[in-house]
Amino acid sequence: MKTKTNILPKAFLKLTAIASVSLFAGLSTAYAQAPKLVGKYKDWSVYSHDLQGDVVCFALAKPKTKSPKSVNHGDVFFMVANWKSGVAKNQPSLMAGYDLSAKPEPVVRVGSDKWSMFVSEAEGFIEQTSDELQLVNSMKRGAEMRVSAVSKRGTSTNYTFSLQGITAALKSADKACN
Repeated sequence: MKTKTNILPKAFLKLTAIASVSLFAGLSTAYAQAPKLVGKYKDWSVYSHDLQGDVVCFALAKPKTKSPKSVNHGDVFFMVANWKSGVAKNQPSLMAGYDLSAKPEPVVRVGSDKWSMFVSEAEGFIEQTSDELQLVNSMKRGAEMRVSAVSKRGTSTNYTFSLQGITAALKSADKACN
């Protein structure tokens, strides 16, 4: 019997979303400083970000391909976050440039393996800690990752992310938050 070991409280999800938005949209908020680029590792970048006294480190990538080409996707990223406080460790998430539909759930695929995500507004998260670990390990071994999602408006979207540089980026993000 599976238990839900990594259900995140809404406050945490909102903090993550706020950090993500400020990171990628360049928004200035009273409680967030600009993120600091730690390094670039092929197709992945690592940032550290002070969020209300805690340090969050992100390995992130933009998709190499987006479909359908006829829609405005906004800024889309796939991230793996570490919080210095230990709130999250190697937490993968999808940050879409639009609100996601909870049904059908976004799906992440690396090779023949796949994981469903739960939705919090414009982000998708893996529910189980053990599944997060499996996904991150698959990302390290894989060449590309595919993500499919549906917008709240009902538009099916698909993204392909390169996994070149992910292992070095994850090591850097871990080091930056230790």
